Amino acid sequence: MSILAECPACGRLQRLSAKACINCSNDMDKSKKSRTVRYWLDFRIPGGKQRREPVSYSIAEARDADGKRRAQKRENRIFDMLPESKMTFGELTNWYLALEPVKALASYRRIEACFANFNKEFGRVQARDIKPSSIENYQVKRERQGASFASIDMEISIAKTMVTKAFDNDLVDGHALKAFRNVKRKLKPGGNARKRIVFVPEYLEIIAVSPRHLKGIVVTAYNSGMRMGEILGLKWSYVDLENNFFRLPPELCKESKPKIIPFNYHVAEVLNTVPRAIHHDYVFTYHGSSFSEGGIRRSFRTACINAGVPFGRKTQNGITFHDIRRTVKTHLLYAGVDKVRRDAIVGHSLKGMDIHYIVLSDESLREAMDQYTKWLDEKIDEAEKLLKKAQNENKVNSK
Repeated sequence: MSILAECPACGRLQRLSAKACINCSNDMDKSKKSRTVRYWLDFRIPGGKQRREPVSYSIAEARDADGKRRAQKRENRIFDMLPESKMTFGELTNWYLALEPVKALASYRRIEACFANFNKEFGRVQARDIKPSSIENYQVKRERQGASFASIDMEISIAKTMVTKAFDNDLVDGHALKAFRNVKRKLKPGGNARKRIVFVPEYLEIIAVSPRHLKGIVVTAYNSGMRMGEILGLKWSYVDLENNFFRLPPELCKESKPKIIPFNYHVAEVLNTVPRAIHHDYVFTYHGSSFSEGGIRRSFRTACINAGVPFGRKTQNGITFHDIRRTVKTHLLYAGVDKVRRDAIVGHSLKGMDIHYIVLSDESLREAMDQYTKWLDEKIDEAEKLLKKAQNENKVNSK
């Protein structure tokens, strides 16, 4: 641990005893007398990392700071030696959101929204000062505001992930991390699991009243099981029209792994009618612009209402767009597709040694999709016949 002097002429750091700058030959003794030399502390924290921090233009203050750091090092008070450990939660959030791996996440907007809520309460609080009781109070407050248990747990989970990352980078100490590790989740495992599927007649009624841009998205979802984010992020470069496959890159998938999804002739018909944008490669666009998930959810809600299909998690027997994904996996089961290929099509991970020993070919996935399509077409034919019968009966009754 030592004190370094910064040359006011060239900025070079050097030993305190230097009479002249080793870089530009500036008279360091003269500069010290005129108090234009800034002093720095040079030290290593436990673990071997080298640290340098500016102190003052006063040699007396620099020596006082040097004595303080030596005492902290002897007592192993490592985080008292790190100025950044006093960062507020809001400052930590800015640091975390600026990390390139975080910015690349498909859930980046959701993460931003969670921090926006959390920082209303803790944004100006130093991360090391947050206690388990503070987070428990926050849980109760968010519950009173009408937030679901899943949303509350998500906000705290994302905050915990950031604090863990900050701890690994020596920005916070164990006290900050301990606060999040001791807080219990509000939602019990499986407590918000949904069972609702979108029945074939409902699907037909929804696409019958959907605008063109929404219809293509709903048809693609119902015939592939893709997530909304995967569909909206779909680019023509990911579409293998010759073999009827979507070949998604890791950055588009929630699993962060490449995914191969077969599609049937229903999806192929949609793709053949979709105009290609000039300025970008996205498949699904509206007047040349890509969609937001919020915009599609609103359009889907309107279509459900117009079709007379209950919509929303809080509506009795209501559906959401994500329920289509559950529907597809359920229908794959009804169609007789085996579990391994069901999981592969929707992107669910295999378990145990199957991860390493089962490799599915494109042909195998295509066979599974053909099997599903045959079953689905039969159900669509049955539903259309029932709808026509009901329409004819209504006409007769109206006369």
